[in-house]
Amino acid sequence: MERNQLPDRIEPPVLLSRLLTFVFATMLVVLVAMVVTLYNMYPLNRPQVFFLMSAPKNDLQVVLREMLPIDENLDNFKRTFIREYIKARNEIVPNANEMRTKWTNDANGVVYTWSTPDVYNAFTQTNMWNAWMSDVPDFAFSCSVEFDNGAVSPRGNDVWAVTFRYFCSDSNRQLDKKEYTIRIKLDATEDATIRWDERFNNPLGIRVSEYEIESGNGDPLDTGYLDNTVGNM
Repeated sequence: MERNQLPDRIEPPVLLSRLLTFVFATMLVVLVAMVVTLYNMYPLNRPQVFFLMSAPKNDLQVVLREMLPIDENLDNFKRTFIREYIKARNEIVPNANEMRTKWTNDANGVVYTWSTPDVYNAFTQTNMWNAWMSDVPDFAFSCSVEFDNGAVSPRGNDVWAVTFRYFCSDSNRQLDKKEYTIRIKLDATEDATIRWDERFNNPLGIRVSEYEIESGNGDPLDTGYLDNTVGNM
């Protein structure tokens, strides 16, 4: 009787299976490498821009030069900065994590990053700050800021006045809109320094060094909304 001989070649189905296994393994390695690369590039929505200029010489040289903004652009930036500061400091959203993040005293807290220590310390004395940072209110409410055109006006020497309307509301009621005018002084020296972890929230190192309520009868965050709410519960 003849003995069965072992096959001396790989059948096509087996070869195809091994080939597909190799392809999938390679794709998996490439996918992992792409995920690691994208993670190291995060955050993608906050690019850092650099201007590279080449010197006209025989041997190519790359020179990094500072591009100073023109006065008009810097003025527009300061106006936008002031509006965003007012919103970050006064707007309330019914989300404890978001509120505590923007009001905390680290690089993630924009009010802290955009304020001098004295201004931020005064901010932490308000009723709203203490309500959110010490014990989250057990009811959902929000406070909004509204600007008109020309709300931010200069007064010279980096002193500005900003006017806005402010009101709070919950599911049952809404307080009347109240108008405030705040006098703000910016600390915007040319040699301003920032910490590395603050570079995204405050790239130019501008800070509010004075924050004074000129009209509106007190700080918007001390409007008495919390006291009135507790009294009505």
